Amino acid sequence: MAICKPSDLKGKLARNQTILGLDLGTKTIGLALSDVTYIIASPLVTIARRKFAQDAAELEALIDKHHVGALVLGMPTEMDGTEGARAQSTRSFAAEFLKRRDLPLAFWDERLSTAAVERMLTSEADLSRKRRAEVVDKTAAAYILQGALEAMRNG
Repeated sequence: MAICKPSDLKGKLARNQTILGLDLGTKTIGLALSDVTYIIASPLVTIARRKFAQDAAELEALIDKHHVGALVLGMPTEMDGTEGARAQSTRSFAAEFLKRRDLPLAFWDERLSTAAVERMLTSEADLSRKRRAEVVDKTAAAYILQGALEAMRNG
């Protein structure tokens, strides 16, 4: 499958498949999962980055376990809308992963997602710094995936 727009994902999914959201960091990958109605994104897990083959194998195991039919990757666009080195790294990760697994994949602008999540975890959830560090990446993935799910619903 090719890279597509988030609004095109729903038409590419089989019944009862979910969507996996990814927040690709340099040290970790935050993961979130949609429900089968594509309304809610929930934080799933954070995995430590290693070599690409190991990261991809761990993602493939989760894809199989959770009946994932599509991926949404957070695109780290610069504040001025341009794509820098991190965006290129995300595109490279996507291209390499698509060589291993044929799934529809969409990018979602992740500007300020981590900052928004950290603000929410600090003010609303009142989590300690240690606990925030444990959940921020997977919560950011849920924030990214939720944006894409809303775009799917709104066309």
